[in-house]
Amino acid sequence: MRGLNGGANNGRGGAVRRAAVYLRVSTGGQSAANQRPEVAAIVSTRGLVLVGEYIETASGGPTAARPEFGRLMADARAARFDVLVIWALDRFGRSMVGNLGAVLELDRLGVEVVSVRESWLDTGGPVRALLLAIFSWVAEQERERLGERTRAGLERARSNGVKLGRPERRIDLRAAVRLHAGGLSWARVARQLKVPSTTLARALERVKK
Repeated sequence: MRGLNGGANNGRGGAVRRAAVYLRVSTGGQSAANQRPEVAAIVSTRGLVLVGEYIETASGGPTAARPEFGRLMADARAARFDVLVIWALDRFGRSMVGNLGAVLELDRLGVEVVSVRESWLDTGGPVRALLLAIFSWVAEQERERLGERTRAGLERARSNGVKLGRPERRIDLRAAVRLHAGGLSWARVARQLKVPSTTLARALERVKK
């Protein structure tokens, strides 16, 4: 957690409520910058004192590690902030069960969760838990449909003859064979030609066929 600080009158129940912010993007090419202004506005309008930020980048699939989320939960258990501000539930967790469990644990720890996109998170009582489960499920279904559409698009592209992925690097196979005949291993030949050894191996396999 970056930016945590101590100080008087910042404990739970005091006049000053400490806020932490969690921002997450799903791929390395994205930025959390578009989430930040609205999250900062909530911190400001509610008179919260920002004591830290957790910014998760390129968190990947459901089983990928989320170190910032882990630090967030550890700091929540250590009572280092009173309010957690997020941009949206689908940016907080990746599944209905995960979202529900994390938010309810924060509830038990006395940490209020505030979302830019889901104002109903401020609702108390059993209705809140029900709404949280419903909306987390909706977000999860939307992500699954997006993944299905992406996979369908890739399959259509492949069926139309479109080659996906990075273009294969061109290799001077004559030079490769000459270097290998001169006593170099294929791994050293690949280094000499400045290409990955796997790329060289695939090129040689194609020539053999």
